[in-house]
Amino acid sequence: MDNKTVMVKMTVDAWNMLLDRTTKLVDGLTDELLAADSAPGRNSGVYLVGHLAAVSDRLIDMLGGGERLHPEMDEPFLFKPDKSGLPMPTIPELRQSWTDIHAKLQQHILAMTPDEWFGRHSAVSEEEFQKEPHRNKLNVLMSRSLHMSNHLGQLTYLKPGKVSE
Repeated sequence: MDNKTVMVKMTVDAWNMLLDRTTKLVDGLTDELLAADSAPGRNSGVYLVGHLAAVSDRLIDMLGGGERLHPEMDEPFLFKPDKSGLPMPTIPELRQSWTDIHAKLQQHILAMTPDEWFGRHSAVSEEEFQKEPHRNKLNVLMSRSLHMSNHLGQLTYLKPGKVSE
């Protein structure tokens, strides 16, 4: 394997590990636990899952994977804070969105070649990319992996037996 292929494999494997851990945690939480705040005065599990799903939905477009599935999730989960009063999907709808978004995203991730990963993502202009080629698709997946890891830590506090103070 060449260095480019190794770097892509390491990054995609890290993404998949975090996605699997987060999905397993979310799937193991009851609706009641998911509706709770991760800590007093902090974001609810619903908000954190919706936020991560909305970020992943945007990733579909950024990586060239086609149309987003749920752009309506941006307003309540990306542009406004938790408990903003905006309508949110039900927990079953949120769980289904999580599944659908990540299935579409994973299908695209698996189809990408190593060279495609080092190409420009849709949120950077051609001119900017020429000056800063590190602003590529692989770098976006790395940053989204770190982002998911952060929120996975917050979601962990929703598990029974965890201290949430």
